[in-house]
Amino acid sequence: MASSTDISDSDSKKVTVAPGAEKPDVTGLPQYDGDLVAEMSERERTVYEHGIQKFNRLGWKRLTIVLIVEAIALGSLSLPSTFATLGMVAGVICTVGLGLLAIYTSYVVGQVKLKFPLVHHYPDAGKLMFGRFGYELINVMLILQLLFLTGSHTLTGAIAWIDITQSDVCSVVFAVVSAIILLILAVPPSFTEMAILGYVDFASIIIAIGITIIATGVESSNAPGGLSGVNWSAWPKEDISFTDAFIALTNIIFAYSFAMCQFSFMDEMHTPQDYVKSIWALGITEILIYTLTGAIVYAFVGQDVQSPALLSAGHLMSRVAFGVALPVIFISGSINTVVAGRVVHGRIFKDSPIRFINTKMGWITWLAIITVGTVIAFIIAEVIPFFNDLLSISSSLFISGFTFYFPAFMWFMLIREGPWNSRHNLMLGALNVCCMLIGFLTLVAGTYSSVKDIVDKYNEGTVRGVFSCSKPA
Repeated sequence: MASSTDISDSDSKKVTVAPGAEKPDVTGLPQYDGDLVAEMSERERTVYEHGIQKFNRLGWKRLTIVLIVEAIALGSLSLPSTFATLGMVAGVICTVGLGLLAIYTSYVVGQVKLKFPLVHHYPDAGKLMFGRFGYELINVMLILQLLFLTGSHTLTGAIAWIDITQSDVCSVVFAVVSAIILLILAVPPSFTEMAILGYVDFASIIIAIGITIIATGVESSNAPGGLSGVNWSAWPKEDISFTDAFIALTNIIFAYSFAMCQFSFMDEMHTPQDYVKSIWALGITEILIYTLTGAIVYAFVGQDVQSPALLSAGHLMSRVAFGVALPVIFISGSINTVVAGRVVHGRIFKDSPIRFINTKMGWITWLAIITVGTVIAFIIAEVIPFFNDLLSISSSLFISGFTFYFPAFMWFMLIREGPWNSRHNLMLGALNVCCMLIGFLTLVAGTYSSVKDIVDKYNEGTVRGVFSCSKPA
């Protein structure tokens, strides 16, 4: 009987390769060579061991909180307007269906991490599948997506400050303030440390959504005709265009983007096998929050629902809701900067204890990297200063891959075991083909729709210009 082949890294972790399968190319993945550690001075070895302890403290419950911080934020605020475009029936079906697919693809991502412990970030998985080209491509995609996310939180922060203060201060100033807050919160480099803020983050978004639902419900009840007079529909809005429909769909996809950071988060777990508990806890929580938020707020407000949804809560209550939502806007935004910084910092200093960010040089380089990232995110927020389109183009270009077609490739190339014609593989193969098709369709059609809508809005003059002082759209 043929035996499997073990590929060991410097920490004696083993990667099992199925009989007859091609050995994955693990050269160039971030790792520490045993001889290098042996040659370290006593001080360097102390720094190294402290770093290992610092970045190996995450349990599945804290992983769930970190995933919630990264996942449940802006996506929930765009869903009521998505329901207004797609209609109640299609909105619910798409939200639940895409959520279940996202749980499955996240499960595949976790299986890759367990099978190949040398995979520290998403680009490392790209190297296993497509060599150096895959590594570089996914590295660029991941960093850009994370900066787009931070940018979207910068934009939302500016919208929040404008709504809360009701002042004439230039929106660019509020965007700068938001970027500075995001930078400060991104200083802690460990996800275990970020998890502490996660409880505040989760409470913030739940309370803000609750305020929005109650406020819109009360306002609709007091309006002429009451709730029965709200113009919501079970079906897509009349004369819906392909562009509008796909932007709405990509906003749902944006809400399920947690798989892209999963390698990075799992790399800090002391028991990585427990990740399954986290993704099910997160996935079910997301599906419930997104479906209820989208459906209820749409049913209370109707076709006039705004995005972010907090703007629909009325003049006073929207200010209260945004005030409560400030923690989630900035905490969830900052964790994307942390992941991007960890990817870049880890690559630059992959063979040095500086990577652990527990020395003077480690902190100097870390602060420099997250500062540059935050500045780029601020620029993105000012170049694309409208909420739904910024989420849509981010989903189309990047999340389509991280959540759908890359995990499908992983199953075919890294996870599948046994004969193709077995019932198990035929069913999973069909499911992964479905994920792949959804991902590629979103990439092509979603990008086209997003770019077209951005160009149309600029041509029509319905949105503020780049770095201008009017209110973001």
